[in-house]
Amino acid sequence: MKSKIIVDSSANVYQLPDVDFACVPLKILTDEQEYVDTAEVDAPALAQMMRTYKGRTSTSCPNISDWLTAYEGADEVYVVTITGTLSGAYNAALLAGEEYEQSHEGARVFVLDSLSTGAESRLLVERLAALIKAGKPFDTVCEEIRAYHEHTHLLFALESLANLARNGRVKPAVAAVARMLGIRVIGQASDAGDLEVLCKTRGEHGALERMVLEMKAHGLTNGRVHIDHCCNAAAAERLKHMVHAVFPEAKVEVGTCGALCSYYAEYGGLMVGYEDNEAPTV
Repeated sequence: MKSKIIVDSSANVYQLPDVDFACVPLKILTDEQEYVDTAEVDAPALAQMMRTYKGRTSTSCPNISDWLTAYEGADEVYVVTITGTLSGAYNAALLAGEEYEQSHEGARVFVLDSLSTGAESRLLVERLAALIKAGKPFDTVCEEIRAYHEHTHLLFALESLANLARNGRVKPAVAAVARMLGIRVIGQASDAGDLEVLCKTRGEHGALERMVLEMKAHGLTNGRVHIDHCCNAAAAERLKHMVHAVFPEAKVEVGTCGALCSYYAEYGGLMVGYEDNEAPTV
């Protein structure tokens, strides 16, 4: 049986070694241009441009046909999507899965709504790869990734809320006040898959300290941590060192946001996915 892992590009994972893998891109739309979120897109340049762009912008999720193309050739398909509360990617992947199973005798498709995005989705994708490499059967992989998902989390620190406000994710007045006061917003992916604001801080150091406190409160000890940044490598490295100062055995990696996550995190933003101390092992 041929297994395949598929994500949409909100996971910031464009290739995965040693497993059959595909990344289905989302799109960022402006009045002048369409940006397809692939590894080739210059995400930092896009984030820089968006800082001063005055026109309309939006995003677009993969359609059923896009997912079906990615599923092709596999007998067992494992899919991780951006949270279904903010995008139609999850529903499109589900419908594509039903169609694929009907047209491919014996094929099975599992679609997991990450209820999140970015660095937390990356944790889920990497755990799927580990389960498949361990030779576990389809039903077991599905059961164990659901159990693991109960113990993964996402935090974010944003310097700007402009694009979230443009797309109705936060109120425009909140975004305007945050910009004028130089406030950084700390938030998380809620259990329902919404972007939930936890607090507002002034200054980068205070924001990083609060993120470490939030990770501690949610049970991080020696687990895995992925820090993705949008044009803010210095802050990502500082956060890595701060995490290690409190949790010396934590396995921390720093990466970059792709185009879709750069659009929402905006210039200077950080997204952190992490495991709590009850996360099951493979």
